[in-house]
Amino acid sequence: MAIIVNLDVMLAKRKVKSKELAAFVGITEQNLSLLKSGKVRGIRFTTLSKICERLACQPGDILEWRPDADDGADEGAGGDDF
Repeated sequence: MAIIVNLDVMLAKRKVKSKELAAFVGITEQNLSLLKSGKVRGIRFTTLSKICERLACQPGDILEWRPDADDGADEGAGGDDF
């Protein structure tokens, strides 16, 4: 499974600069850049909340789940993966 980060799309739609968003949220521009590129392993809910507040959007506007090509290949195989 893959989580896609659409933060750059929302920034463009709202005409907000990365520098402005980083200052509002209270994170570095470097960390915001890593988030935009999807190179982070997690995000705090407080950070996500501030991003959504500034961009007037929902978390689902920023984060998207897409199945990998091989997802479901073992479906029904009897495994107990949680």
